[in-house]
Amino acid sequence: LFGGHAHAKAVDSSANVCRFVRFLSASASMKSELLFRQLFDQKSCTYSYLLADLNTKEALLIDPVLEQVERDAKLIKELDLRLVYAVNTHVHADHITGSGKLKGILEGCHSVISAASKAEADEHLNPGDVFGVGCIKLEARATPGHTNGCMTYVWHDQRKAFTGDALLIRGCGRTDFQEGNPERLYDSVHSQILSLPDNYNLYPAHDYKGQTTTTVGEELKYNPRLTKSKAEFVDIMNNLNLSYPKMIDKAVPANLVCGFHEFADSS
Repeated sequence: LFGGHAHAKAVDSSANVCRFVRFLSASASMKSELLFRQLFDQKSCTYSYLLADLNTKEALLIDPVLEQVERDAKLIKELDLRLVYAVNTHVHADHITGSGKLKGILEGCHSVISAASKAEADEHLNPGDVFGVGCIKLEARATPGHTNGCMTYVWHDQRKAFTGDALLIRGCGRTDFQEGNPERLYDSVHSQILSLPDNYNLYPAHDYKGQTTTTVGEELKYNPRLTKSKAEFVDIMNNLNLSYPKMIDKAVPANLVCGFHEFADSS
């Protein structure tokens, strides 16, 4: 028992790999009081998500942005929360994660990312892992295709999923760099995200048109790419002819060390 909550590891004997699983810390008899905030970085059009159990005061932050660390840390302190996890959905190419800097200024914060990303972090997730804070439990689902290490985090109790760049509102992440693959993206989005119930709300890592959320049902009907056949989708993705990301040469190396700010500031 650590800090008033249970912490366990699941062992994959075939791979001899320890996977961490964080379970309920709140008493079953305690009424759940939750906080959910969608935060935005205008420069990179990135959404970050703050989730907290207001009974235990434990919080996690999904996809923090380096330039917004002071804003986020201020909010966390104002709300009298303790940030346990700074979580990334993947190794981003358009901004530097705030995970490293948050670890430096908020005691007890741990960085989290998928094992498949091959990025440094305090905790690495594999498909099927469940983690969280307080009564908040998120299921990690592998959704590669934009990058090899993309993960979607599903909050079943609240019918929400945080899709990173795998699925955007009426779109999806590009597949022409970082070992992207349109076939894998199509398969993973359909099997791991669009297979959820229609009324699950989806929260992407980016939006460029001011939209904030969508649902599984909406995307199954209206997503202009993912409603196509697999062959049509692959053809669309292979012919986007997008420009080279401006931040990729700086962001990817920094994010492979989970954005530790000493590295990012010197790049």
